[in-house]
Amino acid sequence: MSVRLLVLSDTHLGFDLPMRPRVARPRRGEDFFAAFEAALAPTSRGEVDAVVHLGDLFFRSRISAALATRVFTRLAELADSGVDVFWVPGNHERSGVPRGLLLDHPRIHVFDRPRTVVLRRHGFGLALAGFPFTPSARADFRALLAATRHDKLEADARLLCLHQAVEGARVGAQEFTFRDGAEVVRGADLAATTADFLAVLCGHVHRAQVVEHDLAGHPLPAPVIYPGSTERTSSAERDEVKGFVNLGIERDGSVGPATIRWDFHPLASRPMIVLDVDPRRGGPALAVHLRSALAALAPRSIVRLRLAAPPSGDAIEVLRAASLRALAPAGMEVSVGWGQWSDNRTADPR
Repeated sequence: MSVRLLVLSDTHLGFDLPMRPRVARPRRGEDFFAAFEAALAPTSRGEVDAVVHLGDLFFRSRISAALATRVFTRLAELADSGVDVFWVPGNHERSGVPRGLLLDHPRIHVFDRPRTVVLRRHGFGLALAGFPFTPSARADFRALLAATRHDKLEADARLLCLHQAVEGARVGAQEFTFRDGAEVVRGADLAATTADFLAVLCGHVHRAQVVEHDLAGHPLPAPVIYPGSTERTSSAERDEVKGFVNLGIERDGSVGPATIRWDFHPLASRPMIVLDVDPRRGGPALAVHLRSALAALAPRSIVRLRLAAPPSGDAIEVLRAASLRALAPAGMEVSVGWGQWSDNRTADPR
């Protein structure tokens, strides 16, 4: 007996995809939809019983009706095909995203409040408990988990679905580690409450990873599995591999404990480059340098210019968006890290 899940998170659909663009330039919006579809590909091959989306389905809380219709229509297609869909609303969609149509579909389950749903497939009952992103999760985690009533429903195995940072999760090139903060779940609370769960499935942190120990090095009773985001949203993620997780819950016969296995599947992403630039060389020389440096990169790269010093004079004109579009190869996206000089770098933790 087994249940097969496709687990993804932080798809940020709608990112850089304005409905009425004012400027014609290369945009990344369709990259996010392409990654979303690539992650969902196993569903069309009959390899998946359920899809679990762990939050930040959209790029922000208030979205256009056209974007909502496009995404929710796709989720409804999945559900109509027989695949159950579970969604944990993240911090980007706690209030403004219209969810009424989803809530009416019998195979679409939204953790818009603390709740537990039992998925029954192949003679196996899998309980999925969860609640939406909560800014006060550090203080309220135990009460929220109790409110799911996960222990009141019979099931062969249990999973907890969240969109939160947990202690010990890491992000960024400087290995920032989440330790405290109002939204960060304590390892001690996980240790005290998740012994009945096979795993905690978690979104919000964009790097794919599995947290198995608390900050003191003590093992957690259940692994915290982060599939990470499906596309890079920030240059801080430029070295991270993006993807999704296939997860299987199995039990041999009608007795004995259930077991869990998971596999991370990478997705293709456009190269993301940080290019150090010194604007003090002056406008004409800077333009020549940028044209040459950009031409040496893969044509569809996403490039962030990191300045060595504040620009002035004609260098500012070279760094304006229209000028950069003229200097870059077709299909390349170039932006400037204004105010983030390379001798005073700051890491983006998420």
